[in-house]
Amino acid sequence: MEKEKISAEKSANIICGRNPVIEALKSGANIDTIYINGNGGSLGLIRRLAKDNGIVVKDADDKKLSRLSDGASHQGVVAEGACGEYVSVEDILEVSRRKGTKPFIIICDEIEDPHNLGAIIRTAETSGADGVIIPKRRSASLNSTVFKTSAGAASYVPVARVSNLAACIDTLKENGVWIYGTDASGSDYSSTDFTDGVGLVIGSEGFGMSQIIQKKCDFMIKLPMLGKINSLNASVAAGIFMYEVLRQRRSM
Repeated sequence: MEKEKISAEKSANIICGRNPVIEALKSGANIDTIYINGNGGSLGLIRRLAKDNGIVVKDADDKKLSRLSDGASHQGVVAEGACGEYVSVEDILEVSRRKGTKPFIIICDEIEDPHNLGAIIRTAETSGADGVIIPKRRSASLNSTVFKTSAGAASYVPVARVSNLAACIDTLKENGVWIYGTDASGSDYSSTDFTDGVGLVIGSEGFGMSQIIQKKCDFMIKLPMLGKINSLNASVAAGIFMYEVLRQRRSM
């Protein structure tokens, strides 16, 4: 029964086949990502329609398409519907203005595992963050796995999806947000002041922050590592940092 439920949830979020995907694009359906294998004919049309609508297109082989479509005929293309609406960066900044607090924003730099993104969104909600920002490329998106892992928090936390994360950070700085990168080269997080506007950057699972984003950071912070393992899961580390921000702000 549980397997059937999961399969039903998945199929409700997936559109398979060339004509169904074309019609979904023309109708303005809430599509998050299109996975495609090929360029010519109707597949080329799908690429053009997706570009016109600002939808991310990712190349995928037949094995991945078959897995996404759960074995259904995909004709070289599978569209994954978004489980939630993205907001603008300005919408997230408006949250703190309405609350009368300093901005508290989580910036995910290439978090590709949807379980990690879902867990980060869940902790962002419970720690009082204003919103989460993710890039369009090389990032998990608001799919069914993220929603399930977030335990419903993705319904409450505003998520902005931006094409240029570096430019987005510049916008945040112009609005009084200090950018805190997370890296082993940084200062101890517990001695860092988070009482002003905070943009907390969480780097990718395997490689940390990209170089261009590192250069945009105002401060670098780290967690103490006393064991033989020198890193934590991205969502676990993010949770520790977020709750330090909350702790400091509650003590003000």
